[in-house]
Amino acid sequence: MALPSLPGTNRSDSSDLSELSLGSTMKTSFADPENILNFVLSIEPDEGMYKGGAFDFSFNINQNFPHDPPKVKCTKKIYHPNIDLEGNVCLNILREDWKPVLNLNAVIVGLQFLFLEPNASDPLNKDAAEDLKTNREGFKRNVKTAMSGGSVKGESFERVTR
Repeated sequence: MALPSLPGTNRSDSSDLSELSLGSTMKTSFADPENILNFVLSIEPDEGMYKGGAFDFSFNINQNFPHDPPKVKCTKKIYHPNIDLEGNVCLNILREDWKPVLNLNAVIVGLQFLFLEPNASDPLNKDAAEDLKTNREGFKRNVKTAMSGGSVKGESFERVTR
């Protein structure tokens, strides 16, 4: 299905949603097909500590894109050093390192990388980051517990495993 270009841009090379390079572990969905500025990206990692989970990220793209980065939030609570319990995502290209030459593919690759290599040195969830730094095996156990709908450090998580 061909998708239209994002409004407010004249860059057909990177602003066209149909140009997204989604691997087999990702898919997009649109609650309102008429509103392509808001969509959900689903990522189902097939390797790493988050393998077997399904994670949804809401994308909200304002009319000033590509000069402003998209607003991205994880819609399910996750035990991750770079995603806080409210779903805020710590990814440098969504903040200080955003440049208009970047595109949605860059953001998607960045999100995918967070599942392969969680970064304890730039955390939003300090408890998860501390676990990852000091007790990698314990961190892995906490990730599995959280993904299966358990409780970690007093926080309850929704099941995200398939």
